[in-house]
Amino acid sequence: MTDHLIEVDRLTKRFPVHSGLLRRQTGAVQAVNEVSLTIRRGETLGLVGESGCGKSTLGRLIIRLIEATSGSVLFDGQNLTQASRDDLSKLRRRMQIIFQDPYSSLDPRTPVGNSVAEGLKVHGSSETSEQHKQVGQILERVGLQRAHAQRFPHEFSGGQRQRIGIARALVLQPDFVVCDEPVSALDVSVQAQVLNLLRELQRDLGLTLLFISHNLAVVEHLSDRVAVMYLGEIVELTDRDTLYQDARHPYTQALLSAVPVPDPMRRGKQTILQGDVPSPLNPPSGCKFHPRCPVARKTCLSTAPELRDIDGSGQHQVSCHTVNT
Repeated sequence: MTDHLIEVDRLTKRFPVHSGLLRRQTGAVQAVNEVSLTIRRGETLGLVGESGCGKSTLGRLIIRLIEATSGSVLFDGQNLTQASRDDLSKLRRRMQIIFQDPYSSLDPRTPVGNSVAEGLKVHGSSETSEQHKQVGQILERVGLQRAHAQRFPHEFSGGQRQRIGIARALVLQPDFVVCDEPVSALDVSVQAQVLNLLRELQRDLGLTLLFISHNLAVVEHLSDRVAVMYLGEIVELTDRDTLYQDARHPYTQALLSAVPVPDPMRRGKQTILQGDVPSPLNPPSGCKFHPRCPVARKTCLSTAPELRDIDGSGQHQVSCHTVNT
């Protein structure tokens, strides 16, 4: 058994674009482009970047909710991208997802207890009494009451609905959970409650998490390591403390400079990125960040940098021509 639960190798996803009367393919959106990373057992890997950079797509590719164009994903040594329908069905209960919008991910006409029990009906116990028992236990575990199983989604607040989403993901006792911006739709005070709940559940249940967010302050609170994504590619990957104290990629530095600091005496110089995020339908040549990069060189316009180790330990990887080892 290796230390890595998830091993992603050159994972790529392109969505075809069709146009015209005959709906012929005229291009492809490069949502994820040759991403490679690993996630250790029991850790939380934060995945950050601007909206539209491919974070959610990557999360869904890893658990094979959508099919990859190329590349591979190993889950506990098993190749998910080549798994048969039967093998994939057996692995499904070990990997779950918490969606961004807790309301739209629940059936408004179904009691929440039935939604939470859906996974048990597909993968778990066939005994209705056992399902009710497990649903009640997981609802209490996430801070709700057993009686709440009979209520409908509209009878809950946003924070309570997200707790229901967490309960639905954990009722099968998975090993790996993709948290797809689970607190972005919540008030700040409720965000803190849900984040603390996730930390507690991870510690008690030994979960491995991929935590997707565009909020770097939230990611710092929860993650062990952080991967920074730009236009479908990982541009920096390291442990949390190193990233927030010694970020090396110009894009990461710009993101961190935009994080609000509650102390005006500590406020540093903010880096303002020029221009808009390029279209993934027609990305720039060379380094995809070069049209907005304040330190771009001539090499950046023609040659795409590789994600490489910059400190000799293999723990800090950066994809940039201007960063020296």
